[in-house]
Amino acid sequence: MTRVLLALAIFAAATEPGMAQQKMHMPGMGMDKGAPGAAYHPGLGDLMTAFVQPRHIKLGLAGAAQNWAYAAYELNELRETFEDVGKLVPKHGNLDIPPAIASTVAPPMDAVDAAIKAKDQAAFTQAYANLTAACNACHQSADHPMIVIQVPAFTGTGFSDQDFSPK
Repeated sequence: MTRVLLALAIFAAATEPGMAQQKMHMPGMGMDKGAPGAAYHPGLGDLMTAFVQPRHIKLGLAGAAQNWAYAAYELNELRETFEDVGKLVPKHGNLDIPPAIASTVAPPMDAVDAAIKAKDQAAFTQAYANLTAACNACHQSADHPMIVIQVPAFTGTGFSDQDFSPK
């Protein structure tokens, strides 16, 4: 019994600082992280950085390598990720996320899709640049102009554990 109480006391003491660190307000996100008993709900920035941005990069890398099968896969994953983002964070400030996605990034993703299906490198390069510009237009409308996405420099992939060449 004494061991159980000691273990509980150690656990309580060890988790208290961690819980205190997580109790922070995310400005503009309309949420507090780490509220007692509340499930973690990632903010829009978390979702974009953790899920959208890597898919955007991998899509570009696959297209640059003319790995059309993998580019098609990543484009589908990117579309699904944007759908998930719209469901998880339907509103950010005054911006309704699903309509913003539909009006900004959906049309250039359709052009990327057409370029992939045609296996047209030049069309892919242009459509991917337009998709990247659409990301920045959305950031502007979300009042986050400081977030600027660019077409990656394909000299180093950032994914050193993955081969992007077609098989």
